[in-house]
Amino acid sequence: MERFLGGSPLAVFVRLIIISTITGIALSAAGFNPRDLLSIIPDLIHRIANFGFEWVETAFNWFLLGAVIVIPVWLILRFLKFVAGDTDKGDAKPRS
Repeated sequence: MERFLGGSPLAVFVRLIIISTITGIALSAAGFNPRDLLSIIPDLIHRIANFGFEWVETAFNWFLLGAVIVIPVWLILRFLKFVAGDTDKGDAKPRS
């Protein structure tokens, strides 16, 4: 248990009480109270989730934009290579 907590349970408990009290004093001086913070947390999570989904949508749009050019060019090059009868398989090395 001490390994998980980072010390004896009593010492960790005392440190957490002291750090929480100092943090509480600082937040109180800044004008926050526990109810404010508890009401802000769901809104913060919602904003982070929306930001994440917006990023995924933007990345997907970039992918589609690039794919409109890359996929047809790749298909044309593969078709031309096939028609030309190129049997070279790239960097494959023959077996010894």
